[in-house]
Amino acid sequence: MRPNPLAAWIFLAVCTEVAANDLYQDINRFRASDTTCARAPDLPPLVVKPQLERAAAALASGGTLDESVKATGYRATRSVYIRITGGGGRQQRLAMLERRYCAQLLDPASTDIGIYQDARQLWIVLATPFAPRVSGSAEAAAQKVLALVNSARATPRNCGGKFFQAAGPLRWNDTLARAARWHAEDMARHSYFSHDGRDGSNPGQRAASAGYRYRTVGENIAGGQVTPNEAVASWVKSPAHCANLMNPAFTEMGVAFAVNAASDIGVYWAQVLGAPR
Repeated sequence: MRPNPLAAWIFLAVCTEVAANDLYQDINRFRASDTTCARAPDLPPLVVKPQLERAAAALASGGTLDESVKATGYRATRSVYIRITGGGGRQQRLAMLERRYCAQLLDPASTDIGIYQDARQLWIVLATPFAPRVSGSAEAAAQKVLALVNSARATPRNCGGKFFQAAGPLRWNDTLARAARWHAEDMARHSYFSHDGRDGSNPGQRAASAGYRYRTVGENIAGGQVTPNEAVASWVKSPAHCANLMNPAFTEMGVAFAVNAASDIGVYWAQVLGAPR
């Protein structure tokens, strides 16, 4: 009887899949019970993702990590890979993983996994999915931003090439907060990042539409930051946004954020500063 190449290929594929399933179980047992290296307590099991399995196979074919993960449609906040070359059985590969890649396997930030392996190599992709969120309530975040901005204004600083003396604290204004919320939510909903609204509005027009009568008005926006500290820090580092923060002409502010995991950036912040008539 002549050998059937197709049957041999199917048998190899099944064996490879079984070996990968065994390794998934081994890695999750290691995460649950290892005591040989620093680790977070009660690590949950890694979730097997077919997209990351395809990414691991693409890596084995010479692709880069970012390109391989993006090509599968998986949106990652972060991703890492592990590569082991050479032969060896399940126990040998597991022992090498535990000896060399303890930190990666026990990283609590990683939640998903995909494996590709054959007789010569093993590729593991570990990732954290893109799931943006800002902890705490919108009100708490807004008050934290206000406090951080007033702390920044209390210290003289250079914004790019321009020096600013310390400025007085800003008061909270609900009307400016409504204008900020409208713009943050619109950017998040429609996945854009600009001081110009989709309707062509500018910050002053949006403040006026919210009911704010002003002598002067300005706006800061930020994208991707998941804490008030990160948002304010990004404004302090940006010369134009920093100049807005330090401008003594502004006496009031409102701020808001909006989250949309389907958008390009995920989290959008808008701060509107003003001085009333």
